Amino acid sequence: MRAVLLDDGLRLDRNYPAPHENGLLPGEALVRVRRAGVCNTDLELMRGYAAFRGVPGHEFVGVVEACPTAPHWEGRRVVGEINVACGACDDCHAGRGVHCASRTVVGIRGRDGAFADYMTLTADNLHAVPDPVSDDQAVFVEPLAAAVQITQQVHVRPTERVVVLGDGKLGQLIAQVLALTGCDLTIVGRHRSKLDILAARGIDTLLADRSNPSPLTGADLVVEATGTQSGFEAALQMVRPCGTLVLKSTYHGVPQIDLSRIVVDEVQIVGSRCGPFDAALRLLEQGLIEVEPLIQARFPLDQGVAALERAGVKGTLKVLIEI
Repeated sequence: MRAVLLDDGLRLDRNYPAPHENGLLPGEALVRVRRAGVCNTDLELMRGYAAFRGVPGHEFVGVVEACPTAPHWEGRRVVGEINVACGACDDCHAGRGVHCASRTVVGIRGRDGAFADYMTLTADNLHAVPDPVSDDQAVFVEPLAAAVQITQQVHVRPTERVVVLGDGKLGQLIAQVLALTGCDLTIVGRHRSKLDILAARGIDTLLADRSNPSPLTGADLVVEATGTQSGFEAALQMVRPCGTLVLKSTYHGVPQIDLSRIVVDEVQIVGSRCGPFDAALRLLEQGLIEVEPLIQARFPLDQGVAALERAGVKGTLKVLIEI
């Protein structure tokens, strides 16, 4: 099959072994990928994050072509949760499978991803896509679920002042999710064109620049979604004493952190990663989240390398690979 392969570099392999050539593992489904989205994490993998080698891509929608142990999935359009847990460790038994130390992660850790004609995933990780949700919308389920996760971890009250730092792909989705809580919300970013997408939905925005990276202070909750050292520093300046700082980005490298500021101001730091797919699908089905304006480019799989290069251009929002 065709696959975008990350090994010593990034390339298109037209003869990559199909995942079902030697049969499927028990409990796994063969998914024919229809569409995949390029995420910032994919770009970080190219820079060395997680030392990944294989087929990247974890935002996808596809059709199940075979699932011997759960044949009711066959023919259904699906998205899939990306963490495949062992099911036997203490974390798995405690319901924390996303933190299983032995887990594989689609397109990120020990498991090939979606930038290919086919992929495999355990049936337990699949979610059926409702008919009203288009393929374009379904591609956003994984990052939208990550945005929803914030509301699962932090009680966001309508009376609270909330700042989202970052106007990129994830920041856009986080802003739309938090706007549903009725909080006093402001999105801070460096790209007027991106902020205008949110302003069109009635969300307050603020343009920051390098001379004033922290234009707001005293926020009850700050969500850092830039994935940069400067973004973390700015977020720490914006949050009030005893406030909460949610970190949503993963990136290659170790940032310098002002731990004394966190201790003295008693700032609560919340790491936030994957989230509930069922909630994300429901928001899309009900039309509460709009994702189409975030799509800026489309590439066929044969031009998958060019798709990732385009996604790496500064200021780019979502790039889709159509399979």
